[in-house]
Amino acid sequence: MAAPKTGNTASLYIHVPFCAGVCDYCDFYSIPVLPRDSRLHTYPEALLREAEVRIEEFRLSHIPTVYIGGGTPSLLGAGGMGRLLSGLWKLWKQEGIQGPGEITLEANPESADEAFLKTCRDQGITRLSLGVQTFHEPSRRAVHRVGAGALLQERLGLVRDIFGRGFSGDLITGLPGQDEEILRRDIDRLLSYEPGHVSLYALTVEEGTPLAAGGRERGLPEPDRADALWIAGRDRLEQQGYGQYEVSNFSLPGREARHNIRYWRMENWIGLGPGASGTLIDDARARGRRFTVNPDVDAYSAWARGKAGELLFWEDLDRLTLMKETLLMGFRYCRGPDAALFRQRFGMDMESGIPQTIARWRERGLLETGPLALTKAGLLFLDGFLAEAFRELEARGALA
Repeated sequence: MAAPKTGNTASLYIHVPFCAGVCDYCDFYSIPVLPRDSRLHTYPEALLREAEVRIEEFRLSHIPTVYIGGGTPSLLGAGGMGRLLSGLWKLWKQEGIQGPGEITLEANPESADEAFLKTCRDQGITRLSLGVQTFHEPSRRAVHRVGAGALLQERLGLVRDIFGRGFSGDLITGLPGQDEEILRRDIDRLLSYEPGHVSLYALTVEEGTPLAAGGRERGLPEPDRADALWIAGRDRLEQQGYGQYEVSNFSLPGREARHNIRYWRMENWIGLGPGASGTLIDDARARGRRFTVNPDVDAYSAWARGKAGELLFWEDLDRLTLMKETLLMGFRYCRGPDAALFRQRFGMDMESGIPQTIARWRERGLLETGPLALTKAGLLFLDGFLAEAFRELEARGALA
């Protein structure tokens, strides 16, 4: 084993872009594949090649958390995921890197069979995030959600038995045909499997998706009704002991997602795989750099085989942009941005940057009177708060 390195700390996000089918609301880079697609077999080795290059390029010495998302990572199967995970642990050991204390993996029920789940557990996955979305079959069909709701019960039982409280379930509110009673049943049914964590997402109709082209005709609720549905879901989760710690995330005590908290604190992360992105912060200069991996899985595979080509596209984050993004991410977190980190990064307190916005929102009772964090009611108006804060930052020139 190599001696421990002294270098940079960054989390890893690993993107697996393959899906059995693309849901009508999805705007991530993903491509539909059949089970025999050869790219499913070769992709883990391509990721391992990029991981090796990035570790050296960015001089990584500590990777505190890893998140494997998609797409549908479980389509790699037990064999492919086993090769990826064992390869990562071997690489970290060889390079003298302090490995992660948390590794999260996204999975869909239809491809998360017992062999896959046990392989993930045995290879170090500590959190399994299962894409439930809804048990209500008409809502699933309305957005072309892959897989039958009838399979959920079997797979949720397996996940509970194999991962215990180390699993998270995703639910979506505002789906076609959904009402408060259907949502309540969805939540109660998911909670019967005792997840440690639940993500409750309000459906967002993104431009360019099939849902944007004909969502109203499919029975999507009006915006006010959709907002009321999400609030009802939030209240039900809190009644059942799941505390809200971020705009869309709820957990039992101690079950928060450490990887996502690093995003909300705007700490370094490295993206691997086509369509993934990474952000590196230079705190001493209050600047950052962001890259995106070319969203082309075939070009990515060719690069991994040694073909020359542009893989990363870079952009610079100036002081004002980085300050905005630090506030944007930090105020999603129920505890608010990390005040000490903000002061260290920008050489000023948040109160100096947005004093008028803070005063107005506190006067309205939407900002806590102690730490700089939005109240539960204030979180519902996060976009409005950020718009005001950004205008004030721009007017003050971020006190550059």
